[in-house]
Amino acid sequence: MQVLNTHVRVFPGGPERAGALIDSLATAEDGLWPHERWPAMEFDRPLGIGADGGHGPIGYRVAEYRPSRRVRFAFTRPAGFHGYHEWEVRPVPGGHELRHVLEMDAAGLAVLSWPVIWRPMHDALIEDALDKAAALSDPRPWSRWVRLLRLGYRTRNRISV
Repeated sequence: MQVLNTHVRVFPGGPERAGALIDSLATAEDGLWPHERWPAMEFDRPLGIGADGGHGPIGYRVAEYRPSRRVRFAFTRPAGFHGYHEWEVRPVPGGHELRHVLEMDAAGLAVLSWPVIWRPMHDALIEDALDKAAALSDPRPWSRWVRLLRLGYRTRNRISV
Protein backbone atom coordinates (compact mmCIF):
# COMPACT_ATOMS: atom_id res chain seq x y z
CA MET A 1 0.00 0.00 0.00
CA GLN A 2 1.50 3.32 -1.06
CA VAL A 3 1.38 6.05 1.60
CA LEU A 4 2.04 9.76 1.09
CA ASN A 5 1.35 11.95 4.11
CA THR A 6 2.22 15.66 4.14
CA HIS A 7 1.94 18.37 6.80
CA VAL A 8 2.94 22.01 6.24
CA ARG A 9 3.18 25.22 8.26
CA VAL A 10 4.19 28.58 6.75
CA PHE A 11 6.39 31.01 8.66
CA PRO A 12 6.91 34.63 7.62
CA GLY A 13 10.39 35.85 6.70
CA GLY A 14 13.53 33.99 5.78
CA PRO A 15 14.41 30.34 6.22
CA GLU A 16 16.65 30.83 9.26
CA ARG A 17 14.03 30.12 11.94
CA ALA A 18 12.58 26.99 10.31
CA GLY A 19 16.07 25.77 9.39
CA ALA A 20 17.23 26.15 12.99
CA LEU A 21 14.27 24.03 14.10
CA ILE A 22 15.39 21.16 11.87
CA ASP A 23 18.97 21.46 13.14
CA SER A 24 17.75 21.34 16.76
CA LEU A 25 16.11 17.92 16.40
CA ALA A 26 17.05 15.46 19.17
CA THR A 27 19.14 18.05 21.04
CA ALA A 28 18.62 19.54 24.50
CA GLU A 29 17.34 22.69 22.73
CA ASP A 30 14.93 20.84 20.41
CA GLY A 31 12.41 23.45 19.27
CA LEU A 32 10.49 21.18 16.90
CA TRP A 33 9.94 17.68 18.23
CA PRO A 34 7.05 17.62 20.76
CA HIS A 35 8.89 15.47 23.32
CA GLU A 36 6.75 17.06 26.02
CA ARG A 37 3.78 15.01 24.80
CA TRP A 38 5.37 12.17 22.80
CA PRO A 39 8.38 9.86 23.07
CA ALA A 40 11.55 11.84 22.45
CA MET A 41 13.48 11.59 19.20
CA GLU A 42 16.86 10.09 20.07
CA PHE A 43 19.96 9.09 18.09
CA ASP A 44 23.17 7.24 18.80
CA ARG A 45 25.14 10.37 17.84
CA PRO A 46 24.47 13.97 16.79
CA LEU A 47 22.09 14.55 13.88
CA GLY A 48 23.95 13.59 10.71
CA ILE A 49 24.01 11.00 7.95
CA GLY A 50 24.14 7.49 9.41
CA ALA A 51 22.82 8.38 12.87
CA ASP A 52 20.53 5.59 14.13
CA GLY A 53 17.58 6.16 16.40
CA GLY A 54 13.91 6.97 16.37
CA HIS A 55 11.10 7.70 18.78
CA GLY A 56 9.12 5.16 20.75
CA PRO A 57 8.46 2.10 18.58
CA ILE A 58 9.45 3.91 15.35
CA GLY A 59 13.06 3.41 14.24
CA TYR A 60 14.98 5.17 11.49
CA ARG A 61 18.42 6.15 10.25
CA VAL A 62 19.41 9.59 8.96
CA ALA A 63 19.70 9.02 5.21
CA GLU A 64 20.21 12.64 4.11
CA TYR A 65 21.00 15.82 5.97
CA ARG A 66 21.43 19.31 4.58
CA PRO A 67 21.80 21.59 7.61
CA SER A 68 19.03 24.17 7.98
CA ARG A 69 17.30 22.80 4.85
CA ARG A 70 16.31 19.14 5.07
CA VAL A 71 16.70 15.91 7.00
CA ARG A 72 15.44 12.56 5.71
CA PHE A 73 15.01 9.50 7.90
CA ALA A 74 14.82 5.98 6.39
CA PHE A 75 12.59 3.64 8.41
CA THR A 76 14.19 0.66 10.17
CA ARG A 77 11.09 -0.33 12.19
CA PRO A 78 8.32 -1.31 12.60
CA ALA A 79 8.14 -4.21 10.18
CA GLY A 80 6.29 -3.29 7.01
CA PHE A 81 7.38 0.38 6.94
CA HIS A 82 9.49 0.71 3.78
CA GLY A 83 10.25 4.33 3.04
CA TYR A 84 11.13 7.57 4.78
CA HIS A 85 9.92 10.64 6.57
CA GLU A 86 11.55 14.04 6.31
CA TRP A 87 11.49 17.66 7.45
CA GLU A 88 12.24 20.31 4.85
CA VAL A 89 12.28 24.11 4.64
CA ARG A 90 11.02 25.51 1.32
CA PRO A 91 10.45 29.08 0.11
CA VAL A 92 6.83 30.06 -0.55
CA PRO A 93 5.19 33.41 -1.23
CA GLY A 94 5.26 35.40 2.00
CA GLY A 95 7.90 33.31 3.78
CA HIS A 96 9.06 29.74 4.15
CA GLU A 97 7.22 26.55 4.85
CA LEU A 98 8.27 23.84 7.20
CA ARG A 99 7.12 20.62 5.57
CA HIS A 100 6.97 17.09 6.91
CA VAL A 101 6.54 14.30 4.36
CA LEU A 102 6.15 10.60 5.07
CA GLU A 103 6.36 8.40 1.99
CA MET A 104 6.39 4.64 2.24
CA ASP A 105 5.19 1.36 0.91
CA ALA A 106 3.32 -0.32 3.78
CA ALA A 107 3.56 -4.11 3.65
CA GLY A 108 2.33 -7.03 5.72
CA LEU A 109 0.49 -6.05 8.92
CA ALA A 110 1.38 -2.39 8.30
CA VAL A 111 -1.29 -2.37 5.57
CA LEU A 112 -3.84 -2.64 8.38
CA SER A 113 -1.98 -0.91 11.22
CA TRP A 114 -1.04 2.23 9.27
CA PRO A 115 -4.57 3.53 8.66
CA VAL A 116 -6.00 2.36 12.00
CA ILE A 117 -3.18 3.07 14.46
CA TRP A 118 -0.10 4.72 12.98
CA ARG A 119 -1.66 7.38 10.74
CA PRO A 120 -3.85 9.01 13.40
CA MET A 121 -0.96 8.96 15.91
CA HIS A 122 1.49 10.27 13.29
CA ASP A 123 -0.86 13.08 12.24
CA ALA A 124 -1.38 14.17 15.85
CA LEU A 125 2.36 14.08 16.61
CA ILE A 126 3.33 16.08 13.52
CA GLU A 127 0.63 18.69 14.14
CA ASP A 128 1.92 18.95 17.72
CA ALA A 129 5.43 19.50 16.30
CA LEU A 130 4.21 22.23 13.96
CA ASP A 131 2.28 23.86 16.82
CA LYS A 132 5.48 23.79 18.89
CA ALA A 133 7.44 25.29 15.99
CA ALA A 134 4.85 28.07 15.76
CA ALA A 135 5.17 28.60 19.53
CA LEU A 136 1.46 28.02 20.11
CA SER A 137 0.74 27.91 23.82
CA ASP A 138 -2.22 25.55 23.42
CA PRO A 139 -1.68 22.65 21.01
CA ARG A 140 -4.74 21.37 19.21
CA PRO A 141 -6.70 18.76 21.11
CA TRP A 142 -6.25 15.20 19.97
CA SER A 143 -9.18 13.28 18.50
CA ARG A 144 -10.98 10.78 20.72
CA TRP A 145 -9.38 7.95 18.77
CA VAL A 146 -5.87 9.32 19.34
CA ARG A 147 -6.61 9.83 23.05
CA LEU A 148 -7.77 6.20 23.26
CA LEU A 149 -4.68 4.93 21.42
CA ARG A 150 -2.44 7.05 23.66
CA LEU A 151 -4.17 5.68 26.77
CA GLY A 152 -3.36 2.14 25.64
CA TYR A 153 0.23 3.13 24.84
CA ARG A 154 0.76 4.82 28.21
CA THR A 155 -0.68 1.83 30.05
CA ARG A 156 1.56 -0.66 28.20
CA ASN A 157 4.70 1.50 28.47
CA ARG A 158 4.08 3.15 31.83
CA ILE A 159 4.74 6.67 30.62
CA SER A 160 2.96 9.75 31.85
CA VAL A 161 1.78 12.26 29.32
